[in-house]
Amino acid sequence: MTDGGVRVLLYHVTDDAAGIEAAYHEAGDRLAGTPGLLGNELLRSVHAENGFVVVSSWADLAAFDAWEQGAGHKDQTAPLRPYRDLSLARPYAVYRVAATRSGPDAP
Repeated sequence: MTDGGVRVLLYHVTDDAAGIEAAYHEAGDRLAGTPGLLGNELLRSVHAENGFVVVSSWADLAAFDAWEQGAGHKDQTAPLRPYRDLSLARPYAVYRVAATRSGPDAP
């Protein structure tokens, strides 16, 4: 199996859409240049307007683990921490990419 990367999902809940968007951008600025981080997105639920997910794409699990265990990890993500969905047993999930396909409209 080839390593297709890792996706990390962080679940958030808030009625303050502007606040979480600002926190997302601040955290993104802090994460700039992190080795192995390919990018991230802030997603808003279409079913629950107060539900948000930050999805980060990593080159591989080793890069994510190195960052997560590093000293700067908590400071870099601190702006988003107040929005974390603490109603969940685990407000995050880590997935390995098992397979990918592009749709007909993909660039």
